[in-house]
Amino acid sequence: MKRLLFTLAAAILLAGSAFAAGPGEDKAAPSTTATSAEKASAKAARKADGKTVAQASQPGDDRPASASKKASKSERQAAAAQRKTEGAKVSRQPKEATGPN
Repeated sequence: MKRLLFTLAAAILLAGSAFAAGPGEDKAAPSTTATSAEKASAKAARKADGKTVAQASQPGDDRPASASKKASKSERQAAAAQRKTEGAKVSRQPKEATGPN
């Protein structure tokens, strides 16, 4: 038991050094900060890039442009009434005895 714990502790210590910072990674970032004008111009550029990406077609977006057409209130009511009548017809039909329940 002690040997197992000793080997686990040694493995943990050796694994920790494997993730240590390499040469040049142990220094902090330079202390020069961007001016507010530079920050604003970078933000505007990111915003413009994001806008073009968002408006472009995305992978998996296979819906045609007509699919996003809004239906009028009367069309929605007619579709709801049709679904209600179809559901009533199905619920009145006898159930099939296909399973153990």
